[in-house]
Amino acid sequence: MKKLPFLLIVCFCLGFEMQAQEFRVITSVESIVPNGLGRSRIINALEDKDYKEFTSVQTEDDNTRNKADRSEIRVKNFEETKLLNFFNLGGIRFQNIAANDAVITSMINTMVREGWELAFVTSAVESDSGKDDGQGIFITRYIFKR
Repeated sequence: MKKLPFLLIVCFCLGFEMQAQEFRVITSVESIVPNGLGRSRIINALEDKDYKEFTSVQTEDDNTRNKADRSEIRVKNFEETKLLNFFNLGGIRFQNIAANDAVITSMINTMVREGWELAFVTSAVESDSGKDDGQGIFITRYIFKR
């Protein structure tokens, strides 16, 4: 009988932990285009999409192409926070990188205050670096959960 309250507490805690979690992805895109010509932003979608609405199943018998309408996939409601480019006319600009770090830190701190936990961070760079390559981005996805 003495173990019953303890078991009830354990069951309650396990049930609370098994509740569905919610995730949110926020993306920063920082330009690595020379001469400061690119655009750098933090992007945060303000509407939800159900991936199932845009998913098709390919089989050996039916390999019909996915006919999801691009206009239905697009998100029209989103936050766009301006960041500074990594480069200006003088080359790499460390002050811009520090400024971006401050803005991104503010965004992370705000999310944490709102009950989100930073669960994962993943980054990538796109730039072919070929002759006279004038394009490139540094993209980071911040994945929060609560």
